[in-house]
Parts: sequence; C-alpha cells; structure tokens
Amino acid sequence: MPHLAILSASVRTGRKSHHVALHLKRSIEATDNTVDLLDLKEFDFPLFDERLKFMKEPSAKVLDFAERLRKADGVIIVSPEYNGSFPASLKNVIDLLTEDWKGKPVSICTASGGMFAGTQVMVELLFPLWKIKAWVVPSSMQVPKVQEAFGEDGSVLVDQEGWKRRTDVFLNDLGWAIEARRRMEA
Repeated sequence: MPHLAILSASVRTGRKSHHVALHLKRSIEATDNTVDLLDLKEFDFPLFDERLKFMKEPSAKVLDFAERLRKADGVIIVSPEYNGSFPASLKNVIDLLTEDWKGKPVSICTASGGMFAGTQVMVELLFPLWKIKAWVVPSSMQVPKVQEAFGEDGSVLVDQEGWKRRTDVFLNDLGWAIEARRRMEA
C-alpha cells in the first residue's frame, strides 16, 4: 500500500489549484493508499538561501516538510500556471531537497483558469525535475477552467464521470511507477 504526498504549490490568496489537490486527496483516501497533503501555503516558507543539507539551523517547518516528503513513495505536484511557469514556492522546495527527489516517482497535475490547462507549466517544471533526477511519470493531469471544474472542498462540479476516469488513470500510472521502483530496488 503506497504512501503518497500531494504537494499543493500555490500560496496565493484565492488559489484554485488547491481545489484540485483536495480532489486528489479525496480520491486517494477512497483507495487502500495513504496520503499526506503538503500545502505550501500552510508551511509559509521564506525564500530559501541554501539546500537543507547545508543549513546550519533549519527551522522545524523545514525539517517537518523534508521528513514528510522523504516518507512518500511517490509525489503528486499540483501546480497552477503563473505567467507560463510555476510558482516560486514550488522552486523553493525543489531546490531545498535536491537529493531527496532523486529516483522518486513524481506525477504532475497543472491547473489554470483558461482553456490551456497549464500546459506551458508542464514544460517549465520538467527541466528542474529532470536535472535533479526525479522520476517524472509520463502521464499527467491538466485542469482547464479550474474554477468551473472543482469546488473549494475538492468536489467535482462538472463532468464527474470524466474527472473520475482521468483521476483514476493518473493515479494508476503513478502507482505503476511506484511498484516498478520497488521491484528495481529489491
């Protein structure tokens, strides 16, 4: 039974991508898997000036975040698209734990208020994840018009059957990658 972490990357007021993170959390809780929602807004990290391994006195929040990410068998990154890229809050935590991402299965979910569903952020996010050797799962989930698709509590507002199907495929592909990594390490 894999343990998953969902990284909700937006820290903005009125954020909508977090609604998708809540939807994914709900969906995972309905399975045999366990899940931990890592909401970067709740961590309220300052701008990082160094990787964790080089910090002299890391804060308790930094250590808690690092431990929770390390415990995860796989990570789902839920990111909004800001000006064709991803938020600085996400870059902070990618850089904070450079070594801990290596080989970890990572699935990407993007969201935007428009029709393009964060497709530009997909490309932008791949480069730093590849550089630190995270294992990015090829399938992804893009959410167009996020404000119309998901409610504040993660409920699906439109096309419930379609979103269930897309979510199941997305989670199953991450599960496959987690199982493949386990077998490679055995």
